[in-house]
Parts: sequence; structure tokens; C-alpha cells
Amino acid sequence: MNFTILTKEFKKGIAITERVTGKNMTLPILDNLLIESSSNFLKISATDLELGIEWWGLCKTQEEGKLTVPAKLLSQVIGSLVSSEEKVNIKEKNQSLVIETEKKFKTNIKGFLADDFPIIPSFQKDYYIEIDGRKMKEALTSVVDVASVSNIRPEISGISMYFNKESVRFVATDSFRLAEKTMRFSPNSEYKNNFDKEQEFIIPQKAIKELINIIPDDGRNLKIYTSESQILFEINYDNVDHPEINLISRQIEGQYPAYQEIIPKSAKTKIVINKDEFLKQIKTAGIFGGRANEVSIKIENNSDEIEINSQDSELGESNQFLKAQIEGNNLKVSFNWKFIIDGLQQIKSSEISFEFQGSEGPAIMRGVGDDTYLYMVMPIKL
Repeated sequence: MNFTILTKEFKKGIAITERVTGKNMTLPILDNLLIESSSNFLKISATDLELGIEWWGLCKTQEEGKLTVPAKLLSQVIGSLVSSEEKVNIKEKNQSLVIETEKKFKTNIKGFLADDFPIIPSFQKDYYIEIDGRKMKEALTSVVDVASVSNIRPEISGISMYFNKESVRFVATDSFRLAEKTMRFSPNSEYKNNFDKEQEFIIPQKAIKELINIIPDDGRNLKIYTSESQILFEINYDNVDHPEINLISRQIEGQYPAYQEIIPKSAKTKIVINKDEFLKQIKTAGIFGGRANEVSIKIENNSDEIEINSQDSELGESNQFLKAQIEGNNLKVSFNWKFIIDGLQQIKSSEISFEFQGSEGPAIMRGVGDDTYLYMVMPIKL
């Protein structure tokens, strides 16, 4: 193996892939990156057996080959190179990675046989989904943090992804709250889906977080391929017909909860309020939320204000009032203020509607004029 590559590109590839590696006492090979040089391309791969990332970068290859090297060590060495080191030459010698630059920098890193590195699955590419990467990144960001790791109910440890010919839907829940984001597409949009039927997957939260990290903000499309138990997210180069980044993840087995059955179709009490003012007051109330993070909202239908209250026996209390359009029954209801903030921060509208089913039923937050995002949260029982 012998190739030359721009230093900044090599750093980029290492940064994208090394996040999957970690200290693995059972399989030390998983702490490594697989470095492969082929005609015109360097490929760097990493996997933890549930999640894999592959990155390709343009390079000048003198000799093809492959070797695995410790990810952390390689990252530290390449990270130490200053920006003036424009190019770096990498070669394999006696099962070591030799790194040299034009500025007389030379380092050897002991490696391991590439044959010991786990095989990352490949995919048939006859059927695929193609979608705007930046828009998908924004949609996934709005739901990903709501999922919760659960050994008892592994399906809620992931994000539910649903695709048909006209729309995409992402859902996450931890059983106390739920976020749903819908993307809709016109026939003339760049969204493509050539599957014969609707597709639905549950993907681990960790994989979705890594996907969010690697999707570029330059407007490139993302392609999605599937197998029986795996899924591939592929980002191609803009000006070269070749992948730049592949993320491969296992799918979580099981059926996602039938959450649509518990989303209320109507409200007993409804308020419309300014999002930013509400967010500010909830944050202030949260200072006095106590160990339960409890903040109460009092609504009276003969008023044009709601009252936001919290108290802590050691710190004190907070009482605030906020202008609101009010419909329906009088109500006093309590929530975990952190859950409320999580939902508010993902709503883009300047005003929100907050719909209630009494003091114990699920409450729904939506942006006024935006039916693409729904956030459902359960109250704290009084």
C-alpha cells in the first residue's frame, strides 16, 4: 500500500469513522480503522458490529493495499499535523503504517492484518429511496433525542422510519413523550422511492445520531438501501459518481407501538400562546421545579392569561402569567418542564397550540400553521 492524499481530507475521513470505534476488550480489532487504497480512492472503515461507517477520499495511489491501525493513535498523529502540511504520504511496510510529509515528518504506527477486520455488509441496489439529505437531517434532529434505550422494550430504543411514494414519517418515544415529524413531497420533487410497497424500519438511536453527524449541509441527496436485517445510508460525491460516506446499521426487530391510536382527535382544553415567551417562562419556572422537575399550568376559560407556577421547599417559588387564547374547560395540569422545553425547541412557528385531555391525559403541542410536527407529552399526575 502506498498513496498520497491531502492532509485535510485524511483528517476528515478519520474524524467521520473513528466515532464508531471504542475500547473493546472482547474484540480489540474493533478499536481499529481499516485503511484501504485502491485506484484513485482511499477507503477508511470502522464498525462496532452493529453500526459501520465507510468513507472514501480521492488520493493518488502508487500501490494498492490494506491494513488496520488503532483509531485513536492514528487520529492523534494526523491531528498533530499543522495546516501547512498540505499532503501526506501513507505506505505499508512490515505490517506498519508509515506516515510521511514534505516537511520531514515521519511516523510509524504498528498495524494488524486486514483479514482480521470484520466484514461490513454489502447491499443489492435495485430498490432505493433518494431524499434531500439536509431536509432529512433536520427532520431526524427533531425526534432523535426523544427515544430511550430500553432492554425491556427494544423497539422504543430506536427511531421509526416510514416511507411511501408521497411522504416520509419519523417517530420516537420514551413512553412519557412522543415526537412525530412528517415530510411530504410533490410529484415533481427530487424525492424518489422505487420500492413496490411501503417501507418501515426501526433504526437504533445511536445510528441515527451518527447519521445526523455525517450528513453534509450542502444539499446533497441521501440514498437508502435495505436488506432483511440491515439498512444502508449512502451519500455520494457531488461531482464524482462514487460514494463518499456509507453508514450501515442493523434494524431493530419487532413492531413499533401503535401510537396513533392514543393521539387525541380533539381537545377538552386548548391554548394558543407565543412560543418564545412560553419557552422563557418555562425555563424560569424550571429553576424552582424541584427534584421532580414539576411545573404546573393553570388555565381558566374566562381569562386571557395562563398561570405558570413552580415551587421548591428549599429554593422558593415562581408565579408567571402569559397571554393566551383559551378554549374549553378550566384546567390545572403539571408537566416535567424539561420535556416541555424539548418539544418547544423543535417547533419552528412563532406561536404554538397546546391541547389537553384533562390533568392526566396526553397533551399535544404543535406549531400554529404547521401540521408536519407533533409533540405529545404525558402530565405528572397530581
